[in-house]
Amino acid sequence: MEEVLPPPAEEEVQVEVKAIGLNFADIFAIWGLYGATPEGYFTPGLEYAGIVTAAGSRVEGVRVGDRVMGVTRFGAYASHLNIDARYVIPIPGDWTFAEGSAYLVQVLTAYYGLKQLGDIQPGQNVLIHSAAGGVGLWANRIARQFGAYTIGTVGSAHKLEVLEGEGYDQGIVRSTDFRQDMENALGGRELHLIMECIGGKIFNIGYDLLAPQGRMIVYGSARYGSVGNRPNYLKLLYYYLTRPKVDPQKMPEHNKSVMGFNLIWLYERAPLMHQLLGELQELNLGKPLIGDRFAFEDLHQAILRFQSGQTIGKVVVELND
Repeated sequence: MEEVLPPPAEEEVQVEVKAIGLNFADIFAIWGLYGATPEGYFTPGLEYAGIVTAAGSRVEGVRVGDRVMGVTRFGAYASHLNIDARYVIPIPGDWTFAEGSAYLVQVLTAYYGLKQLGDIQPGQNVLIHSAAGGVGLWANRIARQFGAYTIGTVGSAHKLEVLEGEGYDQGIVRSTDFRQDMENALGGRELHLIMECIGGKIFNIGYDLLAPQGRMIVYGSARYGSVGNRPNYLKLLYYYLTRPKVDPQKMPEHNKSVMGFNLIWLYERAPLMHQLLGELQELNLGKPLIGDRFAFEDLHQAILRFQSGQTIGKVVVELND
């Protein structure tokens, strides 16, 4: 579908999009299962990278021709977009557009979860689910900056090699033996933090294994995803009815906490977002890992690939000039 994009407003810039990063929120938004989407018709997509082609009269610090990466409250699946200038960030000089589009959403999710909510401390032990995905890879890099012992879980054995290359201390394939595998990986250590995005029995086992004062940060629920153009409603109903349940009246006895995080909340607090990005820059975490690249014309195939659960790192869609 094509439509005419108006000039940017006074505090907006117009960006010619060169690359788009895919996220699970995109899938749930397309399916109508994401509560933060706009009402009515909307364009999916949370992050992108491109070139500024126009700037509003009150924009400062961003100029036409700048290479930028950005986050948006949907609308990134497009060739051009207008966006509040507060939400565009310069791309590092040695990064490609694809790498720029693979950074913001997942690194901010990992950092806010571990640092702000998880209050990660030096030498703690951290469990990271979907460890070979975008958030998981950043979470490991961040946790290791704090000297953490990191355990990563994946759904397929072929991803364990990626975890080893990324410096995870332990890698686990999630299976029916998950509790025993976790106990073996901990080796008597306490479990202080969990980056949780799986749900179901995996959630319950992780919560049980948390040490007193342990924190579980829930930033997604991958088990609700499936491959296809529409959700499997019977499967979703079963997962909903069997979802994990934590009794808040028991939590003081257990001395554990569960906290949820949605990046839209951070999007609405631009000063905090820039503060966190400044802190991340000081950590020098390296470039994003891009696992799959697709042309914009193949966006549908890119989404199906992303839904498969077999991807590593970030799935990026690139636009030709």
